[in-house]
Amino acid sequence: MKVIAYSIKSFEKEFLAKANQKKHDITLISNSLGLETAVFAEGKKAVIVFATDDVSAPVIEKLAKLGIKFIVTGSAGTDHIDKDAAAISNIMIAHIPSYSSQSNLTTKDLQEIADQTIKSLDLWQANKCVGDACTCSNNCRFHNTDENPTKI
Repeated sequence: MKVIAYSIKSFEKEFLAKANQKKHDITLISNSLGLETAVFAEGKKAVIVFATDDVSAPVIEKLAKLGIKFIVTGSAGTDHIDKDAAAISNIMIAHIPSYSSQSNLTTKDLQEIADQTIKSLDLWQANKCVGDACTCSNNCRFHNTDENPTKI
């Protein structure tokens, strides 16, 4: 799957590369997601975002027009994402993971976030639900179906 990760810090690259093992074509950029930078997602199916990224309705609409189907967030919460706009645009969201604070993350925590991010991409690519990571409206085509009882 072609993916773009916004707001990537230099130390995060190693964790994502180790987790990915060249399965997905991931573009890593340090720019934050916003109306001006959403264009970088052209040709991709998924975006990886963090708390500092603008994932408001206008940005989601632009991402949907560019072909984005999935959003993975590594932020502590999901308040920065307009989930209603994502549902209208048929974009699924995974929240990886729900740490209460990201200021004191250990190396193990950072690798777990990267591993779970890649696992979500793997599941979506296989047309499966991301299970407990799912933060969409739970009415998506994957969630809670007998064919896709996957939990991560």
